Amino acid sequence: MSMLSADELERYARHIVLRDVGGPGQTALKEASVLVIGAGGLGAPALMYLAAAGVGTLGVVDDDIVSLSNLQRQIIHATPDIGRRKVDSATMRIFDLNPHVDFAAHATRLNADNALELIGGYDLVLDGSDNFATRYLVSDACFLAARPLITAALGQFDGSLTTIRAHERDAKGEFNPTYRCLFPEPPPPGTVPACAEAGVLGALAGVLGSMMALEAIREIIGFGEGLVGRMVMLDARSMRFETLRYSRDPANPLNGDGPVIADLGAHRES
Repeated sequence: MSMLSADELERYARHIVLRDVGGPGQTALKEASVLVIGAGGLGAPALMYLAAAGVGTLGVVDDDIVSLSNLQRQIIHATPDIGRRKVDSATMRIFDLNPHVDFAAHATRLNADNALELIGGYDLVLDGSDNFATRYLVSDACFLAARPLITAALGQFDGSLTTIRAHERDAKGEFNPTYRCLFPEPPPPGTVPACAEAGVLGALAGVLGSMMALEAIREIIGFGEGLVGRMVMLDARSMRFETLRYSRDPANPLNGDGPVIADLGAHRES
């Protein structure tokens, strides 16, 4: 077990005095490794709060560069970073925030050829991607690599968050639900406008990204009621939270009664 240095004890003092965290919980954070998909609106605050919390190893996958329109919500980047790779500006910000964190920058696009290797190298995955194709890829890869997944999504004035442990079974011995139980099929092309067309509130991205980090911390330390089988939804217009419960669909192709997905081959064809 890793020992916390005197500097770390002071840095994380407000965590350590929490009964549900304490020294053992903070040590668990130090020993954990988390991969964040995307250093954008959701990934930026998630990365910063996970680094501040003392997660020992953080990785980020992103092949994009910083543009001026990103800065309204992607707070890990700054004006001088425009034109730089997002993983590079994220690396500098994380090092400035907490030098105790080992940070791995994966300047690539996640695809069917690299997903299992990347995801298999971490304990926990956070998906902050902005498209259904990547969400299905990440969720399928997490199932095949036996890794828990925290996934969030943003609309113009709404957001959602859930945790998926589809490779594990519940108290009844049945598999937990998958992302495909929530969304059996992607929406038809053109029905969900991209962020650039629809817009998004910057602070809303901050709220959901911070909630992703909070859920990751709870998963790592192991306190509270997790979000497996529950989706938290936020309506920013009315400032209301609702929780939707969902269960495994026996017809889902991943861990259903007749599973048909055994690898990521289908993602290479799409």
